[in-house]
Parts: sequence; C-alpha cells; structure tokens
Amino acid sequence: MPLVSMKEMLNTAKDNGYAVGQFNLNNLEFTQAILQAAQEEKSPVILGVSEGAGRYMGGFKTIVKLVEALMEEYNVTVPVAIHLDHGSSFESCAKAIHAGFTSVMIDASHGPFEENIAVTSKVVELAHIHGVSVEAELGTVGGQEDDVIADGVIYADAQECKELVERTGIDCLAPALGSVHGPYKGEPNLGFKEMEEISGLTNMPLVLHGGTGIPTKDIQKAISFGTAKINVNTENQISSAKAVREVLATDAEVYDPRKYLGPAREAIKETVIGKMREFGSSNKA
Repeated sequence: MPLVSMKEMLNTAKDNGYAVGQFNLNNLEFTQAILQAAQEEKSPVILGVSEGAGRYMGGFKTIVKLVEALMEEYNVTVPVAIHLDHGSSFESCAKAIHAGFTSVMIDASHGPFEENIAVTSKVVELAHIHGVSVEAELGTVGGQEDDVIADGVIYADAQECKELVERTGIDCLAPALGSVHGPYKGEPNLGFKEMEEISGLTNMPLVLHGGTGIPTKDIQKAISFGTAKINVNTENQISSAKAVREVLATDAEVYDPRKYLGPAREAIKETVIGKMREFGSSNKA
C-alpha cells in the first residue's frame, strides 16, 4: 500500500472517537518495530521524523526509501503516513515534501502570530499541491524534543486557533495545552476546558504533543474533545534503552548489535501496541 497523508485518517479518527498515534523514528529498529506493530494491530499509523532524526538517519530521502522498502518486505496493508515533526521553516518542510513525505508540521509558534499565519499559509500552498497534509502549532509545548527546546508552557489562545485554521487551510492543529516533550516532572495537567473550546471553534482534528506519561483517563478525555493524533517518542526511547541495558548487564561479553538491538526492537513494538490499544486505533484499518 502506498504512503498516504494524515488528513483522511485523522478526520476518520475524530469522527469515530479514537486517535492515531504518531511514533517517532530514530533508527532502523524503531522503523521496523512501529510498522510491525501497526500491521499486527491493523492500525493506521503516523511515522514522525524530527529534523535531527532526519540528519541522523541519512536524510529525508533515505527515510522515505527505508520505510517504503520495509512496507514492501512486511507486506504492510494499513495506512501509513510519514510526517515531518516540528518543521522549523518553509525550506525544511519543502525539502521533506520533495523527498516524499506525505505530511509535514510547520512549527512557527515561537514567532509573532501574523508571521505564523504567513509561513504556515506558504507551507499549506505547497503541500496541498502535492497531496501532503499540514499540521501547525499555537502556544508553547514545554520541555525538550530533539532540536525543540521550550522554557515552560504557554497555552494556545482559542480565538487565535480559530483564525489560524480559517486563514491557512491546515489539516490539523496542535494547540499547546499543558503537555510537555520528554518525561513529566509531577502529574500532567492538561487544559481540557480550553481543548473543548478550541475543538468547538475550529472543528478540526487536534494534536496532543508529549503523549508519554499522560494517564489513560486523560487520553480518553482528550480524544472525546477532538484530539485525533497523539505523539509518542520518549516512552519508546525509554523502553528500548531499558532492553539494551538489561542485555548488556546480563552478558558483558556480547558485542553483536543484533543481540541487544533485537530486544530493543521488541520492547518498542510492545510499547507501540499498548499505545494503539489505548488510543483506540487498533482494528481501525
């Protein structure tokens, strides 16, 4: 099955009360594990690629070819999107689009509102010509993810969200409402009142960044308020690192990377399957 944009899968998820997981790629094993999990669970899936991971894995074109080859090898029949996570500029989004990405996020949330509108509109114009979906962000998600570092959390303004959606033609919106990238220090405290208001004003699939460590009851509440995409990376990284440490601690003589990266891949797969079931996307493809 060819790669697809996020648009249809997120609209379907929103209409049917579940969310599709975005699971970030970091290397070959992450890619294998996530695709295997999606096929086994019969779940649509979004493969997130940060700019830093893109550089690490050999460039955007390399990632697209890798994903396409694995999908063929594994006979993947579920909908799969490759999504640029936190694209920092129009140029970066354009590079991903021309490399074969089927979805991009333009994160111009750190600049003035009118600048965000202008850059996002430009990305949407190019992306939609190529059948590529676009995610945009308002407010500030706390913590650090790859090249993205933020001090504290700034909640998205509901009226600005409405205006951004209407003026740019984006396909989904990531309003910052209390989530953070990386592990939580203390209990997550999401702005559900604001989430409900933004969902009502925009009638758009919402995106929850920093999905690691959020209790299931809060995930379900977010989905009920129009959240149709939930991003997970840290939890997969933690589970894979734990598996590697366990192998190396058990056998100090092991040196074949397959002996410790294989268990890491299984740990990622198990984590992703758990998330797909939690988000309600299993058996939806």
